Amino acid sequence: MLNVLYEKVMNNNLIDYNEALQLIDAPLDKLTVYADNIRQKYCQNIFDVCSIINAKSGKCSEDCKFCAQSAHYNTNIAEYPLVSKDEIVKNALYMAEKGVLRFSIVTSGKALSNKEVDILCDALKEIKSKCNISICASLGLLSDENFEKLKEAGLERVHNNLEASKNFFKNVCSTHTFDDKVKALKLAKKHNLSICSGMIIGLGEKMEDRIDLAFSLRELNVKSVPVNILSNIKGTPYEYNPKLSYDEILRTVAILRFILPEAFLRLAGGRNQLVDKGNKAFSSGINAVITGDMLTTAGISVDDDMVMIKNNGYTVELMDD
Repeated sequence: MLNVLYEKVMNNNLIDYNEALQLIDAPLDKLTVYADNIRQKYCQNIFDVCSIINAKSGKCSEDCKFCAQSAHYNTNIAEYPLVSKDEIVKNALYMAEKGVLRFSIVTSGKALSNKEVDILCDALKEIKSKCNISICASLGLLSDENFEKLKEAGLERVHNNLEASKNFFKNVCSTHTFDDKVKALKLAKKHNLSICSGMIIGLGEKMEDRIDLAFSLRELNVKSVPVNILSNIKGTPYEYNPKLSYDEILRTVAILRFILPEAFLRLAGGRNQLVDKGNKAFSSGINAVITGDMLTTAGISVDDDMVMIKNNGYTVELMDD
């Protein structure tokens, strides 16, 4: 069946949900090789690299059980309000000089205030006047009006992780819903912003839940899909969740590639836990990363990532939105 599904995808056809379920027990070595071949057919050797700035940290009203920034948990992270425009611009210019082509501004909280959005708009305009880095932002559940203001200021992409399947999401968060996130992504698309959305694996979900989520992402036509590996942050409800094996992570990535052949699957938070920093995943369907530090956890340095990307035969370019 693996051979049949591989040929189906390579012949420009999409697999359905029931077919995807059959990949759960497929031989891993063959599955990852096929996933890499699918990646090469649909995305060539382009590798999309993004960096982020934690522009507003902690005191979040939401109760996402994985998150160090939630005010519901005692995690002893640094807490601060929205950083200055100059700080955002400085970070963007530094990453542009390092050869990173995409920069994402991430803020804690359910949504930014109108005043905070205005500060970001000023930052976006200055970044765009000084370099060509593509700008993304992860700002929660913004209003229609604020999406429009940010678009006019130079924002190109909106990130809002769905995190988990619609059926499993209620186990992860109670202060907003899966549908709230979908609504925000659709609002962004309404304003001709590209969208980025993905998952966290290791929340206690099954492989079937990850497959469910992949089909939700396909329905939304998401082309940038972060794959985060849970970091067991002390003080959060998921502090003691079992760690996933590397084989399970690789299987997840490979199955996602079969379902989302044209997507840029972005290895994101948690890859510093992997012994090879995700190198194996680069030949199992992954073709994008978040480089540098994450929000409240350490990441991989830009220089190290650029070497690893080159050694795997990739060229750093912006994916086609």
